[in-house]
Amino acid sequence: MPVIHHAKERRYLWHIQDPASQRLTWNKPPVNVLVIRKIRDESLVEPFKELCRFLVEEKLMMVYVERRVVDDATLSKDEAFGSIRNQLCTFREGYDDISDCIDLIICLGGDGTLLYASSLFQGSVPPVMAFHLGSLGFLTPFKFESYKTEVAKVFEGNAAITLRSRLKVKVVKDMLQREGHTNSEAGKVTLQLQVLNEVVVDRGPSSYLSNVDLYLDGRLITSVQGDGVIVSTPTGSTAYAAAAGASMIHPNVPAIMVTPICPHSLSFRPIVVPAGVELMITLSPDARNTAWVSFDGRKRQEIQYGDCIKITTSCYPVPSICCHDLVYDWFESLAQCLHWNVRKRQARLADASDSSDTEN
Repeated sequence: MPVIHHAKERRYLWHIQDPASQRLTWNKPPVNVLVIRKIRDESLVEPFKELCRFLVEEKLMMVYVERRVVDDATLSKDEAFGSIRNQLCTFREGYDDISDCIDLIICLGGDGTLLYASSLFQGSVPPVMAFHLGSLGFLTPFKFESYKTEVAKVFEGNAAITLRSRLKVKVVKDMLQREGHTNSEAGKVTLQLQVLNEVVVDRGPSSYLSNVDLYLDGRLITSVQGDGVIVSTPTGSTAYAAAAGASMIHPNVPAIMVTPICPHSLSFRPIVVPAGVELMITLSPDARNTAWVSFDGRKRQEIQYGDCIKITTSCYPVPSICCHDLVYDWFESLAQCLHWNVRKRQARLADASDSSDTEN
């Protein structure tokens, strides 16, 4: 946050943190590395084996992987990989808690691997290094061809970091509503989780418009009538929200985006609100149908009358390791993945006299 100092001339001096000062430094050398591999992609088997062999044999790391990855039939049949496979530590999502023992996360795949890594850590998240081996790769800046050099640099420390903010989301069931007022303290919290990209509320299978009320810090702001609404982080602004017409916002900007999906009003434009406010979404009293909600595309569930979704900025961001720096990487992703502002260049005039603007 900016710090205000009062100078003798009664002017304000704003000291804003330089994003370039966000660097990765190790208090002690990393020991435990979590490797996340995109499932059901045979093309990633060899890079996965190569990386694990490098981490175990050359870097002497303790490597954690999902049990379903190790149980892959291709790996099981590979006798040459057997000695490495036996040294891997395995875990099962939803059963084993590894959040306190991981020093570094390495992702092999597309953007979904980073989203999955985020979902495994509902508190503090270790630094994430993502290699582009998927289809899009907006969040995966590293190329696997140079993985040994890049991983060695990260182990040495002093790498640039982008702190990708997340959303803290609560789903509250059976919230009391009396005389048109919402009692936000009542009800039962049935789900609480951290979201990296977005929370999507939509009309589900119903043919009726979605009709939900949007509150900001307890005050009713508007009702959303349309196909739904997207509440996203700056990281999520280049995902579903971008397709729905939202602006693309750098992940270092502290903000929350609210983007309607096909609103039944031409004046309903996407808005940006400050990070830290609490948004609440409920079904409108006159809604003709229920709504559905999903979190980074997962845990989809129905929202009924009396339920609400509370959303605010989480205090646990995802520290994403940059390949170059946090500004270059982002614009490189815009250009390479989304082809931002790509068009055929306008030809220059051969002679200034050819321009109609110069003619009398």
